[in-house]
Amino acid sequence: MPANKNALIRYKTIDNCLRNKYRRWTLEDLVEACSDALYDMEGISKGISVRTIQADIQMMRSDKLGYNAPIEVYDHKYYRYAEEGYSITDMPMSQNDYEVMQEAVDMLRQLEDFDQFAEMSDVVSRLQDKLSISRHNRKPIIHFDSVPHLKGLKLLNPLYNYIAHRQTLRILYQPFSATQPSEFILFPYLLKEFRNRWFLYGSRPGDLRLYNLALDRIQSVEPVGDVPYCENPDFDSEHFFDDVIGVSKNIDRTPRLIKFWASPDQCKYIKTKPIHQSQKLIHENPEDGSCIFSINVVINLEMYSVFMSYGPGVKVIYPRYAMTYMREQLKEALDRYDTLNDT
Repeated sequence: MPANKNALIRYKTIDNCLRNKYRRWTLEDLVEACSDALYDMEGISKGISVRTIQADIQMMRSDKLGYNAPIEVYDHKYYRYAEEGYSITDMPMSQNDYEVMQEAVDMLRQLEDFDQFAEMSDVVSRLQDKLSISRHNRKPIIHFDSVPHLKGLKLLNPLYNYIAHRQTLRILYQPFSATQPSEFILFPYLLKEFRNRWFLYGSRPGDLRLYNLALDRIQSVEPVGDVPYCENPDFDSEHFFDDVIGVSKNIDRTPRLIKFWASPDQCKYIKTKPIHQSQKLIHENPEDGSCIFSINVVINLEMYSVFMSYGPGVKVIYPRYAMTYMREQLKEALDRYDTLNDT
């Protein structure tokens, strides 16, 4: 019988503990580590019994899941792997595991034609590629951009569960501009990814203003039991980002008409990959192939950074203050190159 999700979390936690050869692990230590992991990942506060962990160790030692983990007891008290470097995560996928995963992927593929599941296509393709790699021991065919060691990624799962369970949080946060971290209470609403960086959206008690916090700047998160969770009636997570590029909205959240010129070469890319969903082609020069586009978005730093990423291939032409800002930023960049010493 396949292991359930909580059991798999415990197996992985025990595995991580026993791989740490710089600490001696008692049964009670493993119970505590597994309890902490289930609380962080699933919000489960009910403790785990010693008998449960003993059963987990026996299951890991057996071949029922294909682990055959070499777990031994030494000094009549401590647990460790008898084989240095062993880990259950290094085990090849069993036939049963492959069939279960393939069945799940096949089921997900049947949902791709539904509009509400359209965004799952890249996830399903990634799963299918991973299954083929494990099954046929081949090199990847699909590669997705990712930053696997980005600080804060371990917070994704616990934050997801805190949001799902409407749990008020106490957060220790230090933005790049601050010399010391600050602590505050937050009602979490949404997790968003932008350019491989994750952000948490939420409101604080009192004013219910919306804040977005970069996960790589969060130092600690813990649930708060004595502050009732409160929704923000002005935050619609489904449509909040319809008129924004990136993750931030300024105090003035009114979308503005932005017009920009694009060179003939950049036009080809911008036509096939719009800068924003509101993008429209206003004019195409039949002589040189350059184009003028428009978008309707809230003006923020992320919008400017996207335009700057095109270099001389894009020029903001309206509104004037946006064009002036771009010109000043590009002039400052040029001045920095002009003042560099020749090497």
